[in-house]
Amino acid sequence: MHIKITKKYLLFNDYRIKCAVGKRGIGKKIREGDLITPKGTFKIKLILYRRDKIKKINTVLKKIPIKKNMGWCDDPKSKKYNQLITSFNKFSYEKLYREDDIYDIILVLNYNMNPVKKKRGSAIFIHVAKKNYKKTEGCVAIKKNELLKIIKNLKTNSKIEIS
Repeated sequence: MHIKITKKYLLFNDYRIKCAVGKRGIGKKIREGDLITPKGTFKIKLILYRRDKIKKINTVLKKIPIKKNMGWCDDPKSKKYNQLITSFNKFSYEKLYREDDIYDIILVLNYNMNPVKKKRGSAIFIHVAKKNYKKTEGCVAIKKNELLKIIKNLKTNSKIEIS
């Protein structure tokens, strides 16, 4: 399955779904915190989800329930940069267990992972959109029910093309 993402829509099969992208649009990601959604073709590394909010996820992809102690390291000074972490320390991280719903389901894209380059950007996710499709810090966001529909169709070799 192939998913294409543009600055306004996520396209897959015959579906065209409204989406939000980074505040500075889609382009060449230069550094951590530049608010750009990276252009390129990516795979989905894994799915993170809130078990207390999403009862069942039908997928062939690796999935991990989000716990209160989980985060995603976005600090280039850390050895765990651009990785899932389960303990917090002096390094900066994105908290995954949140009060709002945007991280109820997260598709983790394999952006800047093999190898990880310090300061090149981290935590590029497809996650739940805010009610007004508010721009993101570099992720792609769509409605929760749309995300659940897509997940059912994903294969281990599915590609996400952001252009």
